[in-house]
Amino acid sequence: MTSLAVLGVGRIGGECAFAASALGIIDELILADVYEPLLRAQTLDLSHTPLDIPITTDRSRIREADLCIFAAGSPRNPSVKTRADLFDANLPVAEACMKHLDGFTGTLIVVSNPMDVFTYYFQKELGIPRERCIGFGGQLDSRRFEVALRSRGIQGDGWVIGEHGEHQVPLFSKIGIPVPDTEREAILTELRGASMAVIQGKGGTAFGPALHITDLTRMLTGEKDATITCSLALDGEYGFSGCAMGVPARISRNGAEVIGDWELDAWEEEQLQQAGGFLQSLCRRLDA
Repeated sequence: MTSLAVLGVGRIGGECAFAASALGIIDELILADVYEPLLRAQTLDLSHTPLDIPITTDRSRIREADLCIFAAGSPRNPSVKTRADLFDANLPVAEACMKHLDGFTGTLIVVSNPMDVFTYYFQKELGIPRERCIGFGGQLDSRRFEVALRSRGIQGDGWVIGEHGEHQVPLFSKIGIPVPDTEREAILTELRGASMAVIQGKGGTAFGPALHITDLTRMLTGEKDATITCSLALDGEYGFSGCAMGVPARISRNGAEVIGDWELDAWEEEQLQQAGGFLQSLCRRLDA
């Protein structure tokens, strides 16, 4: 039996609950949202599917869950320029959710933005091992990188580390062919605006995040092991501590294991230094 709790059952949280249930990855759902009409609607909608899965809205059950997705708070909209701009709006939401996670011993997947900051926040405040507090974003950024490469006729695996935001770092050195800095900067600009193009068109991202998060839950239940990029609290990796940041990690039933520092080229190293410095400054605000 694998139980999944979802804190925040809006666009992405609701899609994750449905996808994980429909794909048979989990056996029980625990749903929570401060907006009761949405919570009732999502619970009813799921109960009307042919899926025979227990659903509860008893928040005391959250701390008992094997997996928990934190997707609560305000999402980006066309007026929110960057994910980091959601810090002040979503910090009180994260603080309010802490009471439901007190004593939690499962694996927490952090989705709400600024995701890297809240990954650091929950790992620090809950005191859970960092391999059990995983920030989602790297899978989605990496896929967007692959799409950008293929649109230019470039084949290769897309890897993106750094911040899930403006300071993301696409790893061109892993493609196997040289890409000039001018082209790198053009692709980076495209990646920074990838989600806003979806937000402006239909109000928010859903399909991409939900299926990537569901795939992450599949890894964490032991159905498969995989190497992805995800956000983890750092303890000296890539020269950073005092923050969480996207890095390559091996995902399994045991959680996320940081892979040793990957060799980066000069352009990537410069971008990563900017990302790490930015995230450290944001995370210091948690102690203010």
